[in-house]
Amino acid sequence: MSLCAKQRRAELLAGSRHGASEELLILGHGFSCRMLADLVRAGFAAAEREVVKAGGKTIEVVRARMMEAGRRALESQKGNRA
Repeated sequence: MSLCAKQRRAELLAGSRHGASEELLILGHGFSCRMLADLVRAGFAAAEREVVKAGGKTIEVVRARMMEAGRRALESQKGNRA
């Protein structure tokens, strides 16, 4: 049975060991701001601000990463479909 779009996106984030920038997730992978916020509020993901240098400029980015609770929730969803 196939995963719904939200679950596929959450698994993409879970598979990213160091997380991914919020902008990449939203623009490149179809996440919505609301979906990221819901994952963080539920304790499934964490979002942290970072200051990085890009092209000689200092910019602030938000990096999101899946927490262990989120990984467990995804695994239990897989188990329920089996």
